Amino acid sequence: MDADVTESAGTPADPDRSAADQDGHNDESQDRDESQGEDRSRGDGSSADGPDGEGRPEEPLGSDVSARRRHRWLRWTALAASLFVLVAAGGGWWLYRKLDSNIRTDTSAAAELRVYEKERPVSVVHDAENILLIGSDSRTGDNRRYGRSYGSSQRSDTTILLHLAADRKSATAMSIPRDLMTEIPSCHQADGKPTRKQFAQFNWAFQFGGTACTVRTVERMTGIRIDHHMVVDFNGFKDMVDAVHGVEICLKEPIDDPDAHLKLRAGRQKLDGEEALGYVRARKSIGNGSDTDRMERQQRFLGALVNKMQSNGVLLNPTRLYPVLDAATKSLTTDPGLDSLKDLYELVRGMRNVPTKKVQFLTVPRQPYAVDPNRDELVQPEANKLFKRLREDNPVAVVPADELERKKGKNSDSAGSESPTPTPTYSGSNAATDLCEQ
Repeated sequence: MDADVTESAGTPADPDRSAADQDGHNDESQDRDESQGEDRSRGDGSSADGPDGEGRPEEPLGSDVSARRRHRWLRWTALAASLFVLVAAGGGWWLYRKLDSNIRTDTSAAAELRVYEKERPVSVVHDAENILLIGSDSRTGDNRRYGRSYGSSQRSDTTILLHLAADRKSATAMSIPRDLMTEIPSCHQADGKPTRKQFAQFNWAFQFGGTACTVRTVERMTGIRIDHHMVVDFNGFKDMVDAVHGVEICLKEPIDDPDAHLKLRAGRQKLDGEEALGYVRARKSIGNGSDTDRMERQQRFLGALVNKMQSNGVLLNPTRLYPVLDAATKSLTTDPGLDSLKDLYELVRGMRNVPTKKVQFLTVPRQPYAVDPNRDELVQPEANKLFKRLREDNPVAVVPADELERKKGKNSDSAGSESPTPTPTYSGSNAATDLCEQ
């Protein structure tokens, strides 16, 4: 039985044969693994042999190197482009912050005006804006060379009420004489002490109570709500003229005015910032020596400056606009509503499409003060009619003084004839006026 069991279990394998069979199996497995390894190393899963069973030629080594170089070049180009964008953005942000930080905010005036809010006039026309521009005649610091100092105080040298129409199709700049006699309200001085209400020359308001007192004086005089104010110093004006590479004028006679630091030849010439400042401030050596003549000269020059900025594409050329903005923002002190570059940009953007002929300059109707001919007083009812037109955002027209006289003569000759009510016309100029055609 044991033999049967032994035979049913099978005969033991031949050791030599088993080893040979095992070796053959291992060799086939190794050959198969190597073949698969070759296929994997090709990376595309294809056989090393071509369709005809012939071996496929190997690709040159240089093609792989070229591909790697192209990939590297693309990566570096992308990186450089990214860096350029970041630098440009960073540079733009730095310039924006620089210009924005140039502007000074007059928080004390804003606080003072809030105290008297109930007595201030209300805005009549939505979207129309009235901005009071004050040229400071402080003689401190860099401005000391332009005249004597008033001690710790200062007076307004030039004051202009700029009215921007609600449709932004016109802008009217009305000058207020510094020697105009008017009612100045009680104002708080820098030390907090109140001044008394008094009848005095207009530019004393700035000396008594700064910008807030000047704003309140203008509002009482005109009934026009002042939405914003700006104070500009001498050096800012000079730098703006230099930034547009000067403004051209024509002189019938040469000027030699030591007080204004001005010496100019007759004829056509371009003024730089220093010369321009002397030109708009001179009194004794140009015209009849009056403040009225000086204001008209200032208006014409400001018009020429506006025209130069628009006609030369300054507002559309960043490389030329930046110096102008830098000069302007360095010279400005504004209320909180205009104390950022964004606010000023919105203001300028609203005016950029105003035709130069519609940027008008005039002076409030005035005449020599009866008590003192060296001072001025308002001419009524003409002054109140002008204030009402601006307050209600109604148009006004300006023409040169001699042309206005001729129009008045024609109107008197045709008195009694029926005609539509014409737009009130005042003596003045516009930004399109050529200073060499005066």
